[in-house]
Amino acid sequence: MSKLDRLIEARLALKARFEAEMSKTPSLADERPQGTGPLNRHGMPKLPIGQVASKKWPVLDLGVHPEVPLAKWRLVIDGACRSPLSLSYEDFLAMPQTEDTSDFHCVTTWSRMDLRWKGVRFADLAATAGVDEAATHVMCHGYDGYSTNLPLVEAVKPDVLLVHTVDGQPLPREHGGPVRMITPQLYAWKGSKWINRIELMVGDRPGFWEQRGYSDTGYPWRNDRYG
Repeated sequence: MSKLDRLIEARLALKARFEAEMSKTPSLADERPQGTGPLNRHGMPKLPIGQVASKKWPVLDLGVHPEVPLAKWRLVIDGACRSPLSLSYEDFLAMPQTEDTSDFHCVTTWSRMDLRWKGVRFADLAATAGVDEAATHVMCHGYDGYSTNLPLVEAVKPDVLLVHTVDGQPLPREHGGPVRMITPQLYAWKGSKWINRIELMVGDRPGFWEQRGYSDTGYPWRNDRYG
């Protein structure tokens, strides 16, 4: 069996593990999601409640924009997994690359629509690391010291990517380049800019903003901004 075949097999096993639970998550199961406009790719109103479509892409972060040369960038995947990883940028690009179009919902009430992304599915990285059966959550860490938590059932959705390209151009540094995580079915703070570590966890614990009163779950179509 080739390396790619093994990855596909592991990804399918991970999908099967979470598939039933995934279908019950709010962004897929809510009968009356709160929002406006035509339906999006998942049958939800395109604009979640309280959001305004923006053609601009505001820069919001902790005030630190780390400069990470590609030659020095590393992604560590560790914690509750059987095969911890430390990937160089070249290793990362050697993973299966996924192109997807999705929307970006910021908790500060603006949304940028139909961004074209390219990167690696979180699910492929998790499958390569061999997620422990007991693992339930993930903490994403950035080079700027940022952290944010989310359930594995959300992280393994197929539109959750670690991206290096947006709209055909390298991801700008101010938006988290060289690599950031995106979480289209959650508010955007649930994906770390300048990502450098994915910590698989048994149980949950709050990240940076969650410790400061933001929601632990972050569902845009429930106006789920604060805890």
